[in-house]
Amino acid sequence: SSFDVAVVGAGIVGLAAARELIRRHPSLAFAVLEKEQEPAHHQSGRNSGVIHSGIYYTPGSLKAKLCVQGAALCYKYCDQKGIPYKQCGKLIVAVEHDEIPRLKALYERGLQNNVPGLKLIGAKEIQEKEPFCRGLMALDSPYTGIVDFKQVAQSYARDFQEAGGTILTDFEVTNMEMAKESSPESEDGLKYPVIVRNKK
Repeated sequence: SSFDVAVVGAGIVGLAAARELIRRHPSLAFAVLEKEQEPAHHQSGRNSGVIHSGIYYTPGSLKAKLCVQGAALCYKYCDQKGIPYKQCGKLIVAVEHDEIPRLKALYERGLQNNVPGLKLIGAKEIQEKEPFCRGLMALDSPYTGIVDFKQVAQSYARDFQEAGGTILTDFEVTNMEMAKESSPESEDGLKYPVIVRNKK
């Protein structure tokens, strides 16, 4: 088969990229190539499943901006698709006095990153939220959540296919080479077409 664009790997990153590309360029023919027999077979289906709120990244950085925006988009997407998640929140706990300044600095960083709902709580509030936890002070991040990212990836795969994309499983890419007849630059801006081959 011949496609305009092929994404190698049907993990959550490959599927998210393919889904967005086909939405932006519906006139092109897209394929996702996956060596396993199903999407999200490896890390995408075996991670911790945390929807991070964006506390840790350097304020003003692209990581900070995208983490906060990405969490909001993830919750919205799950709501739209009926994918279950739990916005369980997270406590970052200081158990020693010398950890309190670092905790406060983390709180300030989270505020600069526009993380929703952050607050510092004391020992009593820590036990009210988590009876088996002990600490002097904690940073309460209620926007942190968990989700089965394999379900999210599988939903991305369905979106991609419904938009006309093709997913080829059991298709291990073993070689890529430049197509010799390629022009220096085509009209649609695709400069370097390649030939993709698998083991079959």
